[in-house]
Amino acid sequence: MKIIDIMQMLVFLLVLMALAVPLGSYIARVFNGEKNFLDSIMGPLENILYRLSGVDATKEMDWRQYAKALILFNFFGMLLLFLIQMLQAWLPFNPQSFSGVNWDLALNTAISFMTNTNWQAYAGESTLSYFTQMAGLTVQNFLSAATGMAVAVALIRGLTRRSAVTIGNFWADMTRSATRILLPACFVLAFVLVSQGVIQNLHPYPTVQTLEGGSQVLALGPVASQEIIKMLGTNGGGFFNTNSAHPFENPNGITNFLEMLAILIIPTALPFTFGHMSGDKRQGRTLFAAMLLLFVLALGVCYWSETSGNPQISALGIQGASALEGKELRFGVGSSSLFATVTTAVSCGAVNSMHDSFTPLGGMMPLLLIMLGEIAFGGVGAGLYGMLVFVIITVFIIGLMVGRTPEYLGKKVESREMKMVTLAVLIPAASILLGSAAAAAVPAGTSSLLNAGPHGLSEILYAFASCTGNNGSAFAGLNANTLFYNLMLSAALLAGRFGIILPALAIAGSMAGKKAAPAGPGTVSTSGGLFVGLLVATVIIVGALTYFPALALGPVAEHLIMLGV
Repeated sequence: MKIIDIMQMLVFLLVLMALAVPLGSYIARVFNGEKNFLDSIMGPLENILYRLSGVDATKEMDWRQYAKALILFNFFGMLLLFLIQMLQAWLPFNPQSFSGVNWDLALNTAISFMTNTNWQAYAGESTLSYFTQMAGLTVQNFLSAATGMAVAVALIRGLTRRSAVTIGNFWADMTRSATRILLPACFVLAFVLVSQGVIQNLHPYPTVQTLEGGSQVLALGPVASQEIIKMLGTNGGGFFNTNSAHPFENPNGITNFLEMLAILIIPTALPFTFGHMSGDKRQGRTLFAAMLLLFVLALGVCYWSETSGNPQISALGIQGASALEGKELRFGVGSSSLFATVTTAVSCGAVNSMHDSFTPLGGMMPLLLIMLGEIAFGGVGAGLYGMLVFVIITVFIIGLMVGRTPEYLGKKVESREMKMVTLAVLIPAASILLGSAAAAAVPAGTSSLLNAGPHGLSEILYAFASCTGNNGSAFAGLNANTLFYNLMLSAALLAGRFGIILPALAIAGSMAGKKAAPAGPGTVSTSGGLFVGLLVATVIIVGALTYFPALALGPVAEHLIMLGV
């Protein structure tokens, strides 16, 4: 291990925490309707949007109305993106004259971007026009992130309100997420990226002469504007096929650091938002500590495994080759390991290295982070409501242990909430495991593999975990642009997104209507170090029980083979 790598990781985490605390406070003010510095700018814009759409932003919804509005809005957004891809040959800003996208790929991509996943079974620079990238993908990057944030805030209201029927207004929550948080940050940071060399133009692709005397077509486009929202919105995906390993997307160490920071900043701030909105900042700090502990554990294992390298490659006598395989050479093993952990701890598919080339245990950490629900720190909104699901499981287990009705924030957790929590855990697990089993059992699934054996199984597991977890990154060894995978992974995308959102909203509606009882002598504290340990243990145990058999056949078996055991 290198001291410079450890120092970089520590500096990154310190900067992240320093920014997350005030941002969490600001987000709480936005959703509480308190005054903030953007009122004079964004207030009139929001009012215009409400009038044009006929929305009464002051009228609150119960959880069913909230869920209905969310589903309808996302469905029509998906349909519009599907049509844009199919018709892109006749739409403007298509200097390369790309044809329309095949229907199964267009469907998969539309669902992917609507679900905040950005899984890409195509190369962006050779498939999609500038118009599709800007009016289709980038718009969905904003809207899917805003949807996730709205659900998180609705769940916070459900947990903290007393004897209420409503949990907010979906249209107002989504609009504020976009206008007060995502848009202003993207406007500023896109200029920062451009200043560092990330390209932003609408030029046709030029053909240039190489130093060897040959010719090469350089893909260009409006990259910076899409790059920043894919990071801030934890969407992932890339304008270019090589994603953030491409110098036009990620030119230098400054942009690499900034892009990792952008991925994590809003998910890291939301636990502090929870603390502010609940009226008990200790609750927010507890969630943050649990998320941070899981993140550091995964990062440590990934970095240790990658610096240890592959002994079979080391035996060839090539100095450093085993550690650098698949890494971004400009940034080194430390930064590649950090980026891989960041992007899979959060539901963001942006990568600056190829996870397919990681060591078995190094590649298992990103895979496991996705399988656990990407709750350390998770996607925009999705990480918070995913972690709150595990909080409810934890307090239920504690209640069984001490022999009293489980409570959270003074409200009893009863059978209805536990049914919803169970669905939120089982639906993604079923999607990952059953989908992977089906793909591994039929020729249509195995014919797309680059590798056989345990590594091939890891490629399949990663694909279904990435789509179900709404991550979008890939092991890079699986050709997913087939009819089989486009349709199977589309189903996984929907199950992973709405299989958690709908139970989370049902929990919000159920908990909102309950009265909060004052804490008594037998009340178990849900803040502090003890609860952090119990919460992390619950996450790990549930994940181990659910996924260990599959991981044992994939990366664990591959690790033993690598060691010659």
